[in-house]
Amino acid sequence: MSQHISYPATTLSKKTLIKLYKSMLKPRLIEEKMLILLRQGKISKWFSGIGQEAISVGVTSALTKEEYILPMHRNLGVFTTREIPLYRLFSQWQGKANGFTKGRDRSFHFGTQEYSIIGMISHLGPQFGIADGIALANKLKGNKHVCAVFTGDGGTSEGDFHEALNVASVWNLPVLFCVENNGYGLSTPISEQFNCEHIADKGVGYGMESHIIDGNNILEVFTKMTELAESVRENPRPILIEFKTFRMRGHEEASGTKYVPKELMQQWAAKDPLENYQAFLESEGILTEKEVVAFKKEIVHEINEHLKMAYDEDPIISSVQNELKDVYKESVFEDIKPSAETKKIRLIDAISDGLKQSMEKHPDLIIMGQDIAEYGGVFKITDGFVEKFGKERVRNTPICESAIVSAAYGLSVNGIKAVMEMQFSDFASTGFNPIVNLVAKSHYRWSQNADVVIRMPCGAGVGAGPFHSQTNEAWFTKTPGLKVVYPAFPADAKGLLATAINDPNPVIFFEHKALYRSVYQEVPNNYYTIPLGKAAVLSEGTDVTIISYGAGVHWALETIQNNPTIKADIIDLRTLQPLDTETIYQSVKKTGKAIILQEDTQFGGIASDISALITENCFEQLDAPVKRVASIETPIPFLPTLEKQYLAKNQFETDLLALLNY
Repeated sequence: MSQHISYPATTLSKKTLIKLYKSMLKPRLIEEKMLILLRQGKISKWFSGIGQEAISVGVTSALTKEEYILPMHRNLGVFTTREIPLYRLFSQWQGKANGFTKGRDRSFHFGTQEYSIIGMISHLGPQFGIADGIALANKLKGNKHVCAVFTGDGGTSEGDFHEALNVASVWNLPVLFCVENNGYGLSTPISEQFNCEHIADKGVGYGMESHIIDGNNILEVFTKMTELAESVRENPRPILIEFKTFRMRGHEEASGTKYVPKELMQQWAAKDPLENYQAFLESEGILTEKEVVAFKKEIVHEINEHLKMAYDEDPIISSVQNELKDVYKESVFEDIKPSAETKKIRLIDAISDGLKQSMEKHPDLIIMGQDIAEYGGVFKITDGFVEKFGKERVRNTPICESAIVSAAYGLSVNGIKAVMEMQFSDFASTGFNPIVNLVAKSHYRWSQNADVVIRMPCGAGVGAGPFHSQTNEAWFTKTPGLKVVYPAFPADAKGLLATAINDPNPVIFFEHKALYRSVYQEVPNNYYTIPLGKAAVLSEGTDVTIISYGAGVHWALETIQNNPTIKADIIDLRTLQPLDTETIYQSVKKTGKAIILQEDTQFGGIASDISALITENCFEQLDAPVKRVASIETPIPFLPTLEKQYLAKNQFETDLLALLNY
């Protein structure tokens, strides 16, 4: 066996050198077995890392077992080097219970706190933002841990990659950004992905240290990564590392490699990290052919034994109830009653008070957002927070919603609660991917909750135009795994915010901008909680049930005040997910008529679902069709006269009277 890689002089012990060899050999032999099983139809899909084992093994070996690592498709060596029992990996790939996702996700789309591994999502980019959050938690804890995160050359084109690097650099986070440059993003060569010579060159733009490492040279990877990890533990900072390597198989097996020139395949085949390292160890007298045979025999026996354990495991049998139960982490409501002492304050003041008291209750709670520190946020909700809690806990962020949502999730992974402020709810669109594909699905996928609250200033009525006035709750009520809160009154806002922060699940917390300074109420002075999923009945009557939330509640109250002969149940939903259907049905069965008022446009809005639920569950008690009232089907205009014409408030009284006269 000839050697095509030059290995650096090393002072590593024979034991370490042999361990690195065995650590690369194991994933290689597992992969060879998986390719056979794939051809036999015994597994559904495989993303091969053959030829790239040195990176996974070298990076993982350089970290302590307590330090988080975030792998990707081709990083089997991360899982085996962390010594996860093989039968658990095989069970995962077969969708068995001894895996990590209860059959809900496949291949490497899983994580495990037990082994400090955080699994990938197919959208790639958020991985780096999660690492930012984990690293921030490490830095705040002062535990001198590093965090390593992987992506491929293709992932470096995503906006999340750039956002995460920028945040890590600005915050000086102890994270190792590991990019496996294998030449192709699926079939697209790097020449069509980026125009700089090296991915490592991108570090310059972020003021970040960067390195290029031969990803097929296990000694270079392990030695350099050990040195960098030790340095970052003592001097926290992010480092971008580009590993030059090559993918010897398809992106996944079905893709093939026909698009790769044969000469290139031959060139990299000669640089096989395992074969070259074996040749080096044999030439140095550290490893014998007999030992190689023994190692292979030992690992193959382990593979076959553990495969049998996985095959013998019973298939998962679940139920609808069990699947629904795992969408959210169980939340135990802490019922803290409001005090008798109150003060008359605005909605905005109540939210600020609630946030401040939550910061006092949870001494490690972090709040993040654009301009929230010294400036106090564009609505001044966090004014004075820096002086009280410090800049470590009240963090200005760059304009990068996606990376900050992911970072909030990373904080949660590492045991710290986070509240993120979207400057306007409209801007959630640039953080949409990690909200709906990462935090929402996390607990259902692999039992990792996302202890994150995203505050969403929203709504029309202030002449802010199409980009700053949406009430876009329907984007999120549609997504299983999110809780959605939308208060209309100061006292509710304060108590619900406290509960949202206590809840271990992701909560989208809407705050109507037009109500911030226009609605006053006597609000208890103390820290108190209000349960999520419980509507408030503001008035009672027998004529009709009016269902609304946010600004719509105030429109409904005003309409009833202007029509004193109408005796209505007015239900303020307060929480849209979970929805208090019991209160809705009880009222509708009493009144026989229902009208649902929302500020959002009608088609696809939550009023449609509430209407359907009422029809399905209260049909025999209905005396008229359920009526929906919503804003017109256009974006929200800026000009006050146009905005007024747009809003559902204009149509509500007319439609209410028509329903009563049905």
